[in-house]
Amino acid sequence: MARRMNRSRGRDAEDKVFNIDEWNPKTDIGRRVKNKEITSIEQVFSLGKPIVEDEIVDALLPDLKEEVLDVSMTQRMSENGRKTLFRAIAIVGDGHGHIGVGAGKAEEAKPSIETAVKSAKRNLIGVPLGCGSWECGCKQRHTLPIKVIGKNGGVIITLKPAPRGVGIAADEIVRKVLGMAGVKDSWGFARGRTRSIYNTAMASYNALNSLNRIKFHREWDTLLGEESKEVEADGKESSGS
Repeated sequence: MARRMNRSRGRDAEDKVFNIDEWNPKTDIGRRVKNKEITSIEQVFSLGKPIVEDEIVDALLPDLKEEVLDVSMTQRMSENGRKTLFRAIAIVGDGHGHIGVGAGKAEEAKPSIETAVKSAKRNLIGVPLGCGSWECGCKQRHTLPIKVIGKNGGVIITLKPAPRGVGIAADEIVRKVLGMAGVKDSWGFARGRTRSIYNTAMASYNALNSLNRIKFHREWDTLLGEESKEVEADGKESSGS
């Protein structure tokens, strides 16, 4: 049984300031980040390894924003009676092509939110933005380069490029996820049980992440902004070295 408490609420990212000097990394990537051998999150993505320390994201993206989509109270029966837990769903992003979605559970609301935010940071991905709308052709990074589809649970999200000025015509949760990723214009279509905030957020996240599994051909260069090309070039140089 679950009881929803807050549908959406903001969170101040400055509640706890990250101090890299106090950080004791436990992974090779973390040590390279602390030693400034890795200076951008794109270099981490190019390694093809998962981010297992949220401090890596804190060090490389200090301006990352956080937002809590939902905090619900769940109950289950145990041998000692009914046990109550709080479940939080959070998203993080910088509005410039980076987005993460996570969930967390705890016996109190605040720890569940902190766990969800850390999970979202570990799930951070890069989103190649561009101008894929045939009605626009401005060659700026304001929408998606192509149509993408994402699924999670019983929810299917379809995202299409839109011309400048349209905004994000989609469900409220989809708008929040795309806005955090830096998408300014997009058409969104949802099918399934979209009342599930987690499934809707994850389906949107999976749709954006599908762009990272697509090999962009040379004739698609006009769909991507100049900044996307520079980021891709930096990633190739880092992986080659």
